[in-house]
Amino acid sequence: MNAKTQLNVKITAENKCSFCHGAKCCHYVTQQIETPRSKYDFEHLLWQVSHEGIEIYKDTDGWYMIVSTSCTHLLDDGCCGIYEKRPQICRDHDNDWCEFDEPPEKHWKLHFPDYDSLHQYCTKRFKRWQR
Repeated sequence: MNAKTQLNVKITAENKCSFCHGAKCCHYVTQQIETPRSKYDFEHLLWQVSHEGIEIYKDTDGWYMIVSTSCTHLLDDGCCGIYEKRPQICRDHDNDWCEFDEPPEKHWKLHFPDYDSLHQYCTKRFKRWQR
């Protein structure tokens, strides 16, 4: 990463988090899901996206569900309140290329933020989809 701020400070993986306003990576959980193939699979996804804060997307790596929710340990200043004992997944998070650099949505092939968008996709994908 070779980005620079308006103050002409080089942003690196080591200091990037301090420039990220809002701790973007701490406001959602992404879970990979099995590739939906049947009407039953898509019915299940329709039920899931009917809930607030749930979205489904597909990218080159597969299908995912996003749960929009903030980490309970996130402090008002955007820092982690349990940094020294944070979960391993947080320790393993690689910020070399992250939400700070580019919105992940840019690489999504399909995105279903709600029931209506997924339902529309289902009616096109399945000839006998009846709703």
